[in-house]
Amino acid sequence: MFAMDFPVDGSREKAVEGRRAAEAERKARIFSTRSRVMGVDLSTLDQQVEERQLQRDAERQREKAFGHLRSSQDRAQLEQDREEQENLSAINSDLAQYWATHQRVEDSRDADLICYQQGASKFTIPEDELGPSSMQVFLGEDAEASQRRREQIVTTERELQAQKEDAETRRTKEKRIEDLVMKTLVHQDLRAVELEAQEEECRRAVRMALSNYNHALAAERTETLSEQHRKEEGQSLAEMGHMVTSDILTECPEAAERGQGRVLTDRWRGMTPQQLSAIYREREEQRLRRQKQQETERAREAAWDLEQMSLARRGEEVERKERELQRDRKIQLDQYNMRLAREQQAHQEYLDKKLYTNKPSGDYFNQFNTTSR
Repeated sequence: MFAMDFPVDGSREKAVEGRRAAEAERKARIFSTRSRVMGVDLSTLDQQVEERQLQRDAERQREKAFGHLRSSQDRAQLEQDREEQENLSAINSDLAQYWATHQRVEDSRDADLICYQQGASKFTIPEDELGPSSMQVFLGEDAEASQRRREQIVTTERELQAQKEDAETRRTKEKRIEDLVMKTLVHQDLRAVELEAQEEECRRAVRMALSNYNHALAAERTETLSEQHRKEEGQSLAEMGHMVTSDILTECPEAAERGQGRVLTDRWRGMTPQQLSAIYREREEQRLRRQKQQETERAREAAWDLEQMSLARRGEEVERKERELQRDRKIQLDQYNMRLAREQQAHQEYLDKKLYTNKPSGDYFNQFNTTSR
């Protein structure tokens, strides 16, 4: 016999592995806590996906519209810039043409100087049109230079002499002004001395007049004080005589009753025996009335105490009866609770011993939720 290697058929194993993978995926999907607890609303999810797609399409359309708008605005801006450049070029061309036509260098007032700086070959002026101030080039030498220098020296000496005379005249005027100022100051000083002497004389006269006035016031005040002292002495003597002869020292009892319905406190010397006896009598009557009032109050309080004691006894009786009723109700409630407890215990024993005798084990609960089918 020859050993031959036949090809192994792996389709069966592949099918088994595929089913196992599908089962594992199904278990993961079914036993997922998120899917089991929260749930998945497919219709809502599909609606959300559709809304999201519509929103993306709307955003894409809006972006496209914005792109077209930006392109059109850019083209308009470029066109506007081009027009501005063309206008600026046209304005510059017109300005250059205006300068070349109406503001030429040859037509300016300084054309000769400008042309001389730039070169005589560029611009020339006929000699017959040049004036004395336009001469720029002299032929020959300066023959009058010495004469002109002598005249300049003479002119300079004349100007210096005039300046010296002006300075001398100015110094003379300043000297005269200083003399006048000194004389004025001396005169002012003399006038000030005279005024000060006059003021001192006036102040002396004022001081003498003020001194005389003060002496007169002092004499008048002395006389006034003497007259006031004499008047006060007379009033004191009159008051002393009145006090000696008045009712305040003689202690006349009728003096206090001359006040027309009221007592003069500064002249009152105490009550009479009749007034004292009337006061004692009135006080005794008040004491008796007070004693009767106190006895009446004590009798009323005793009656009220008796009423309170009777009310307290009745209240204690009612409380005792209420406690007895509560004790009876408590005994009945305890008996009812004991009866219920016995019934519940008997029912529990029936459930434990007769009804629920076959208790499930752990294997019974472990057999559930083991596969996805």
